[in-house]
Amino acid sequence: MARKLMIIDEIRDELFRLQDEKYRDFQGKLMPTVAADTVIGVRTPALRKFAKELVKRSDIQVFLNDLPHRYFDENQLHAFVISEIKDYEECVAEVNRFLPFVNNWATCDQMSPKVFKKHRKELIEQIKLWLRSDEVYTIRFGIGMLMQHYLDEDFDPEYPQMVAGIRSDEYYVRMVIAWYFATALAKQYDVILPFIEERRLDAWTHNKAIQKSIESFRITVGQKEYLKSLKIKIS
Repeated sequence: MARKLMIIDEIRDELFRLQDEKYRDFQGKLMPTVAADTVIGVRTPALRKFAKELVKRSDIQVFLNDLPHRYFDENQLHAFVISEIKDYEECVAEVNRFLPFVNNWATCDQMSPKVFKKHRKELIEQIKLWLRSDEVYTIRFGIGMLMQHYLDEDFDPEYPQMVAGIRSDEYYVRMVIAWYFATALAKQYDVILPFIEERRLDAWTHNKAIQKSIESFRITVGQKEYLKSLKIKIS
């Protein structure tokens, strides 16, 4: 117990030492799902640096096991520590243990394990499980990983079909679906365009995907004009 308290207290003391109160106040406004009094206000570069130091500690598992965390910044730190784990199986296990406790888009989106790049064959099967989840941020994380790792040389037309098949009333799920299709249009335009032409997404997500595509520098002027013509009028 003493050892547990030691690392947890050490981490909290360091987070408060790194606190930037102006950043805390700004950050809190961006995350409506996070209680303001749980935000310490540590900037991302400092958290990433701290995570790289912590992952080397023999007692880091004590921190990873201490769920749920009290502070948003502890969740952020947790995500960055997981992102540094070098063993694929261990990393996936920690991701799966942590995802049920993720309660905001920032922690979800900033968790990006480096080891996943070397294990895409196994990872896709895990992503399929995440996409079938009932948890908002588990679904969002799965789509994020699909977007990050499978829109280039490992792309398969099956993958956008999986994303298009997801239906949710949750804002943070619908938004990442739109983000996925906007990014996919930039990288796999000819394959993805029929999803828009055939209106295979709900109207709000369809229009948001077009909006994000139009804002992209990777979409040509001609493509943007055509995409604008495909917007759905919502009364």
